[in-house]
Amino acid sequence: MSAEDQTPGTTTEAAANRPDGRSPDTQSTEGRTQGPAQGRGNAQGPNRQPQGGPRQGPGHGPQGQGPGKGGPGPKGQGPRARAQMHRMKAAKSDAATNAAQKQRIQQAREKMAAAPVAPPATRAKVQKRHRGLVGAFVLGVILPTAIAGGYLYTRAVDQYASYVGFSVRSESAGTSTDVLGGLSSLVGVTSSSTSDTDVLFKFIQSRDLVERVDQRMNLREVWSKAPGDPIFGFRGNDSIEALVKEWERKVRIQYNDGMIDLRILAFDPQDAQGISQAILDEGTVLINELNDISREDALRYARDELERAQERLRAARQAVTEFRNEYQIVDPEADVQGQVGVVTSLQTQLAEQLVSLGLLRANAQPEDPRIAQTELRVQVIREQIDDERQKVGTNTEDVALSEVVGQYETLAVDRQFAETSYTTALAAFESARAEAVRQSRYLAPYIRPTLAQEPEFPQRGRLLAMIFGFLTLAWIIGCLAFYSLRDRR
Repeated sequence: MSAEDQTPGTTTEAAANRPDGRSPDTQSTEGRTQGPAQGRGNAQGPNRQPQGGPRQGPGHGPQGQGPGKGGPGPKGQGPRARAQMHRMKAAKSDAATNAAQKQRIQQAREKMAAAPVAPPATRAKVQKRHRGLVGAFVLGVILPTAIAGGYLYTRAVDQYASYVGFSVRSESAGTSTDVLGGLSSLVGVTSSSTSDTDVLFKFIQSRDLVERVDQRMNLREVWSKAPGDPIFGFRGNDSIEALVKEWERKVRIQYNDGMIDLRILAFDPQDAQGISQAILDEGTVLINELNDISREDALRYARDELERAQERLRAARQAVTEFRNEYQIVDPEADVQGQVGVVTSLQTQLAEQLVSLGLLRANAQPEDPRIAQTELRVQVIREQIDDERQKVGTNTEDVALSEVVGQYETLAVDRQFAETSYTTALAAFESARAEAVRQSRYLAPYIRPTLAQEPEFPQRGRLLAMIFGFLTLAWIIGCLAFYSLRDRR
């Protein structure tokens, strides 16, 4: 059966079974019309004449392509007539496809029109769960906020705040060695001592400070002046631990870049200022103690060196004293110098007498008695010189004077070294003490303890807003949890 004899229904079903919705005739028509447009193939056209015929087309395309040039088509039609026929078949196939699509759309609309319509939504009604949520909001948010507001505005006692701020400073004056260093030798250089500030920061939060301030101010009595206020008043026992907890509530400390700021709360402005002043005074005492410890550490080494130098000097002087007592000589070097002077003087006299003896021998007779006297004088001087020289070699106890002088020189060198060491150690000690005095630390308050004019605490509006916000947040979370569990059922 030819493509013209097919019914539209058959063509429509064939097109519907295709993935692209096109009929087989359309695809075959396109396949047959592709031969002249594409190159030559291996298969010949469908209207190929048998071998030995009068004429054969040169085109050898794949299967389904058009014949070669000059080959006669079926029923004697040319290529142009066949292309027109194929276009007509394709138009009929497209019309059948469009008709099928319209039919499917019409059927879908009929099915939608025949489907049942849901009834309209009824008006919402208040359910039991809605009343429960409202009741939970009233009981969990409104009522606690009202109770807190009533307490804050009726029973909460006003509190006064005193502020104080200070820092630990270390002042060091310029020394003589700083002259070449610049202007720092002309003025004192003041710098912040961070380590001491850290110690003071911990001291303010310590139990030791609480006990000291309590001895001065009686903190339990100060913070118990609001008996009708069970929340902001002191509600602890007589133990120091309870007082430390109340201290943490009433004293707020801030530490930033070496500076400490304090806020102290009390029910009386004078009490708050008194606690601030007590903290400042005790901090000054602590810094002075740290200053004394630092000064003592700096002087300890210099003091030890000075004591060792004193002991060495004492031992050297004692050795010199024992030497003098043993040899009965105060200064052997002075004795030797004296004997050397005597020998020198005798040698001078000997030279003069020798000159006189020579003159007498040249001018007088050999029997002249002056020659004999001069010779006797020369002999006596020489004997005296020998005696003096002998004394330099030995003393009365047959000990060489040179050895005595050597021992004395050794003792003298030890004593001189001990004196020099003592002088150096004493200078170092004095320098260390002066440096320790210059490196003094002190507490520098930049905010003196203030006296409040009006109460600042409790901040009732902020507290109520915070309470309402937290309770509302808790209520919302509870509602979400309730509906989440309800939807799971």
